[in-house]
Amino acid sequence: MIVPGIVTNVTKFGAFVDIGVKQDGLIHISNLARGFVKDPSTVVKLHQHVMVKVLAVDLERKRIQLSLRDVDVKKQ
Repeated sequence: MIVPGIVTNVTKFGAFVDIGVKQDGLIHISNLARGFVKDPSTVVKLHQHVMVKVLAVDLERKRIQLSLRDVDVKKQ
C-alpha cells in the first residue's frame, strides 16, 4: 500500500515518517533509494511530504516498515 506521510525525524540509520496512525513508521537507510545512501539527510529533509510504501506492520512490537524505493518521490 502506498500512503502519504511527513518526515518527523532523520537519523543516521534512516528516517521516521508520520503516516497518520499512532506510531511513526521507519524508512531504513537501505530503503531510502535504489542506490547506496551514506547519509539519509541527502535524500529526505525534516517536515518533507513524501509518498511511502508500507512494507510490513508488526503490531506486537508496534513497528511499521516503510520504503521510498519503488515510489515516485515528490519534494515539497
